[in-house]
Amino acid sequence: MAHNGPVSQPSTPAQPTTTFFDAVGGEPTFRTLVARFYEGVANDPVLRPLYPEDDLEGAEERLRLFLIQYWGGPSDYQELRGHPRLRLRHVPYAIGSVERNAWLVVMRRAVDSLNLPPDQFDTLWEYLRTAAKSLQNRPD
Repeated sequence: MAHNGPVSQPSTPAQPTTTFFDAVGGEPTFRTLVARFYEGVANDPVLRPLYPEDDLEGAEERLRLFLIQYWGGPSDYQELRGHPRLRLRHVPYAIGSVERNAWLVVMRRAVDSLNLPPDQFDTLWEYLRTAAKSLQNRPD
């Protein structure tokens, strides 16, 4: 049986043209965010002991690469470190509510400094708040 009408193609869902990574300004935004966060960590009496390295540079790079990849940027983190396994990587560090809350205070200052539009701020902050809670590995 011949079909004389136009042949319809199955529709595919539209792909976002801009990732969150791009929408917030790409690598420079995440570089600023993470640098400001680690400036706060360096002077925080609760957080600093959780980072055994003399220099916070390695931790700063790992967080920056992770966030860039998570939000749609290049996958350098995966290529350098493999699967993120965030909970497993944080097991050696005692993270209770005091540490989680200190992390959130320092990170909030860093996020606030970006002056993102409210929708972008809310998206980023909700992720960070949820991630911090999920990495708590000691009871209150």
